[in-house]
Amino acid sequence: MVRHAALFAGLVLLLLALAWVFQRRMIYFPLGDVPPPGRTGLRNVEEVTFETDDGVRLNAWFVPPATEGNDLAVIVFNGNAGNRAYRAELALRLTRHGIATLLFDYRGYGGNAGLPTEAGLVRDGRAARAYLASRADVNQDGIVYFGESLGAAVAVNLALEHAPRALILRSPFTSLADVAAHHYPFLPVRWLLRDRFPSLDRISQVRCPVLVITAERDSIVPAKQSRRLYEAAQDPKRLLVVPGTDHNDDELVAGQRMIRAILDFLDAST
Repeated sequence: MVRHAALFAGLVLLLLALAWVFQRRMIYFPLGDVPPPGRTGLRNVEEVTFETDDGVRLNAWFVPPATEGNDLAVIVFNGNAGNRAYRAELALRLTRHGIATLLFDYRGYGGNAGLPTEAGLVRDGRAARAYLASRADVNQDGIVYFGESLGAAVAVNLALEHAPRALILRSPFTSLADVAAHHYPFLPVRWLLRDRFPSLDRISQVRCPVLVITAERDSIVPAKQSRRLYEAAQDPKRLLVVPGTDHNDDELVAGQRMIRAILDFLDAST
């Protein structure tokens, strides 16, 4: 009996050790193969690079507005998978409505050097904002943050340093630890996690209009977490629950209902 208990304890410790060592491989799913922007449907794209404060060069696409009409420019903070090409449809929809869009990849994504971590992504978001604000054709006071899932946490953090014109959070979580605990209730994830992204602790300090968008049946980030984040945000704020949808459905990528809600929100915030 003692031998069996010792064996079981050893297996548990091994499992915890593996979870500690390989946890970031379970969080970040980068893709490096980025097609030419023309193959994504985007036109007049400016392929740019900029450097973070720790010396990592990041690749990005600046997509100018297809029509005139406002002075807004959106930075898209990607979720934990893919690369900037997967957000091309969103940029296409926004630029058609006169909103310039910056699509960029974090370290380790889209052919960029480095490995993604919470601290690293914060640096990357800071560099993206600095680059966009430095452009002569961009109004610094018109910069909007759009954060998708994990990218929403990056956007919330940056909003505390540099308040945007508006903050759009698509499928945001309260914290990465909360999401991990939801999916792995049998593991002590709150003790194991190195990257935490505690958005719920930060959102009440954000001083700009906030739009939260969530899928009604989100199987990755529970909709109740997005609602909690919305409830903790300061006014003015709006909430869009897209009925019958899951986390990665097309309607949550660049669907008509979501785009219309974004445009209405930005009109009311400017």
